[in-house]
Amino acid sequence: MLTFALPPLILEITDGDIAAQDTDAIVNAANNALWMGAGVAGAIKARGGVEIEREAMAQGPVEPGACVVTSAGRLAARHVIHAAVMGQDLVTSPVAIKRATLHALRLADERQLHAIAFPALGTGVGGFPIDGCARIMIGAVRDAGPSLQSVRLIRFVLFGQRSYDSFASVANELFEK
Repeated sequence: MLTFALPPLILEITDGDIAAQDTDAIVNAANNALWMGAGVAGAIKARGGVEIEREAMAQGPVEPGACVVTSAGRLAARHVIHAAVMGQDLVTSPVAIKRATLHALRLADERQLHAIAFPALGTGVGGFPIDGCARIMIGAVRDAGPSLQSVRLIRFVLFGQRSYDSFASVANELFEK
């Protein structure tokens, strides 16, 4: 795990399973209809239960870049923030990834949550390059961090060494660790 102190925030980068995180909220990489298929969404649904998907879909569809909040079912986290980073065509964009990241942070802050865990949004089914995703998401955290009132821990939970290395490299570059 790599940790950065960005007062008043702590940014962590780790390799692991997003569905196993015990943060206040975890983020699901969603489509705009909010149905949960494979990848991150599938792992969350399998571990947390189908009620998470039912709650999400009842709030959709939404525009790409938007987010909705649901309960977390059987997960250790209390909430799932569904970040719509793609439409029904399952194609994402830098704009959708940045908007969804910022919106998820804002929703967590509005609910006075202290810890949130993100996957690499749009890099699975959406096919977005991991290096570009890391730059967009970590840049969004850097930009939004000073305005967050309650969020104190932002954790990027990556699947696999390549994803971890990409996020670690960008964070080291941006925060000069």
